[in-house]
Amino acid sequence: MHADGIPSEQRTALPLDSVNPESTSGSKKETPSGEILPHQDSQGRLSFSNAASESGVDFVYHNGAQGQLLMVESLGGGVAWTDFDRDGRLDLFFCEGGIPNAAESEPRPTDRLYRQIGELKFQRCDASAGVIERQYGQGVAAGDFDNDGFPDLYVTNVGPNSFFENMGDGTFLESAGSRKLDDPRWSSSAAWGDLDLDGDLDLYVCNYVQYDPYDPMKCEKDGLPALCHPRQIPHWPDECFENLGDGRFAPRSADWHLQGDGNKGLGVAIADFSNDGWPDIYVANDTTPNFLFVNQQGKGFAESALRLGAALSGDGAMQASMGVAVGDYDRSGTLDLFLTHFTGESHTLYQNLGEYGFSDVSGLTGIHHASFPKLGFGTVMTDFDANGTTELLTAHGHIDDRNADGDGYEQNPQLLTRVGDRWIDCSATSGDYYSQKLVGRGMSLGDFDHDGDQDICVVHQNSPTAILRNDSEPGSWLRLRFVGTAANRFGIGTRVTLRANGEPVDGVWELVGGTSYCSTHEPVLQISLNGQTAPITLVVRWPNGEPQELEVDRLNQMLTLVQLQSALEVP
Repeated sequence: MHADGIPSEQRTALPLDSVNPESTSGSKKETPSGEILPHQDSQGRLSFSNAASESGVDFVYHNGAQGQLLMVESLGGGVAWTDFDRDGRLDLFFCEGGIPNAAESEPRPTDRLYRQIGELKFQRCDASAGVIERQYGQGVAAGDFDNDGFPDLYVTNVGPNSFFENMGDGTFLESAGSRKLDDPRWSSSAAWGDLDLDGDLDLYVCNYVQYDPYDPMKCEKDGLPALCHPRQIPHWPDECFENLGDGRFAPRSADWHLQGDGNKGLGVAIADFSNDGWPDIYVANDTTPNFLFVNQQGKGFAESALRLGAALSGDGAMQASMGVAVGDYDRSGTLDLFLTHFTGESHTLYQNLGEYGFSDVSGLTGIHHASFPKLGFGTVMTDFDANGTTELLTAHGHIDDRNADGDGYEQNPQLLTRVGDRWIDCSATSGDYYSQKLVGRGMSLGDFDHDGDQDICVVHQNSPTAILRNDSEPGSWLRLRFVGTAANRFGIGTRVTLRANGEPVDGVWELVGGTSYCSTHEPVLQISLNGQTAPITLVVRWPNGEPQELEVDRLNQMLTLVQLQSALEVP
């Protein structure tokens, strides 16, 4: 699908014809139509290799540490897979750090943009694309705010945030000031989602604490200088910007009741957690209770995390939440949550029980033991080898090289797979990358080599970025790209269920806004189909509630679903 519009034959098509299949012919992953590989555990099937060096991506996030133990040095930075020039190949955007309290005469390094130029090679192009940004960067949220088909980039910083509007000709225009998006606070993660279901994307921005690297608070631990603890510093409230549809944004966190008590936001996900057709917002807070803002069907939001069991750990403790992943890991038809935390807290898996709220199942399923000594940031929940079993991948690394506990300052990334009702660490058998000790931060999913599976880009502080090519033995899958007409252009918030032989298939898939940590995934929905044979029926619910169905008679392909013009109106 090209960026210049929808083909004329698809503008008047019936529901089953509103699809443009894109074959993966020639891919090493392709199997005959309808063929299903035997189910087996992911241990021994999962395989990743680091392709960063051969690809030409040489980015390093510099946290700028000079021995002053400035608090801002600990949290950056993020990454986005995004096809900014709409040539069909995924590109990469990285926010950069530098010295946090640099003088004007010592400018920080600029953010990086890499264009994929073919044969899985990337070329740096930030200067020619007009992406000159020297703030102390934290994260990036890619989304098409004006529905023109070209993804725009919102960059969070310690200080004024930046907004790079995609001009559609390979260049960007920085317009945060004119769009009223230049939030001056210390921001971390941000997420795009159509919160009011009016057809365009709104923006939720996590803000952290009131800390000035030019006039830093002095902090100690055991009588020695140390990074400040977030409990020592007042928080900044988060902000939510409504897209007014005419190029302007308006702050709405107060009007829409999107303010909680003492938040220190680091991770965010926008998804329909309550299964009512309206997008909710989950915010991962550092050392304070997490938020779950439940959408009141267009009449504001109600903060409900404590009531629904998703604010604290199962034993009632506040945790240092950083990254957040979303998916229906148990195929129950509801979206579950996975959060990364500090050493000695363990990561947390919240099982979504529908009307009964969420339950912390970390101890029951093996996650508590596997993650207790680790400090996690970026994370994803997906089925990497399409065998019907969900994986959890997390980037680890401490925040303080002088006072690191648990597994130390540099830590191994971790890949968990689900075997029965338990999560098993399969890192040792999944590639050399997992044996390396690193300071991991942002993590993003995207199929950069067009072979039908999900590859990963992981940012590390002060060491090279990894591009993990997924070489796993594949099951059966579909990849879905969406083109909204009444809904937002990339279909963020679109939900899919399946039918086979006329019967519902367990599970739900949703193109979620945000997730991971300070990063953005490729806006494509990956569906694992192990155990199913073609034909199957895709049951699609667009963000504005419009239903659409498609019968698929061949598996292992990318499909582009185009929304019909005759969209249902949302009251």
